[in-house]
Amino acid sequence: MKMEKIIVNEEFINKRLDSYISDINKELSRSMAQKLICDGEIKVNGKRVKSSYKVTLNDEIEINIPQIKEIDLQAEDIKLDVIYEDDDIIVINKPKGMVVHPAVGNTHGTLVNAIMAKCKDSLSGIGGELRPGIVHRLDKNTSGAIIVAKNDKAHINLSNELKNHEIKKTYIALVKGIVKENEATIDMPIGRSTSDRKKMAVNKKGKNAVTHIKVLKRFKSNYTLLQVNIETGRTHQIRVHLSYIGYPVVGDDVYSSGKNKWQVEGQCLHAAKLEFKHPITGKVLSLEAKMPEYLENIIKELEKEEI
Repeated sequence: MKMEKIIVNEEFINKRLDSYISDINKELSRSMAQKLICDGEIKVNGKRVKSSYKVTLNDEIEINIPQIKEIDLQAEDIKLDVIYEDDDIIVINKPKGMVVHPAVGNTHGTLVNAIMAKCKDSLSGIGGELRPGIVHRLDKNTSGAIIVAKNDKAHINLSNELKNHEIKKTYIALVKGIVKENEATIDMPIGRSTSDRKKMAVNKKGKNAVTHIKVLKRFKSNYTLLQVNIETGRTHQIRVHLSYIGYPVVGDDVYSSGKNKWQVEGQCLHAAKLEFKHPITGKVLSLEAKMPEYLENIIKELEKEEI
């Protein structure tokens, strides 16, 4: 257990605790600080507080960083589509249907199990025992590019890029309906649904969420192919936003009926491209993930009736 105590000075008065922690300790991203606060490993004046607590002058902040637990997960020899790899990071084209990290009752067949076999001991431990190397995530039925860190320095730097919105993510989405605007921005906060706690929803009390959409193709049978870029990374953000404005992602059985003529299970959403600075060299990388065959075939079929 690594422990440190810090006294708040005038420069940081009224700053949120999670932001303050990530500012004064470059080894901790804001999300990591939030987890430590939630776990009671960060206290203010000896007491547990929320991440939103505003620090005041001379507050004594105690930070306990637990040792990373030994990973008690099985490496599994699962074939991966590697887009890019070096000593510090590996970028995978995650298939639709693969869960990113293990959870209770689902400890096998995940991306983590696969990369443990692929990378052996070369994975960061910052994510904790169930998320070695995982910097960000994709939903189970969202395919595409995902970054995995091979060491803690790379993980910290990538987490900071995420926090500062310096990683550009481009998605391809097939949606129901004809989107009239060629380009649009959806700026609506997202939070936990008040009617179903397993779902997210546009919620005035939620967190800021910004999604940019651009029409790529329109089809006569009432579908639109979109390019989607997100400024923020809220849970289910693209699916929630598109469903809310009346254009749900085809196959999405959480935020629409999921019924479609191709009998696709799960959303037709693909993380097509990532642009970011290499966390160690600083070189700008622009990496593309090939679209899954099922989605390519659907689009080819629809292109026969393009408007």
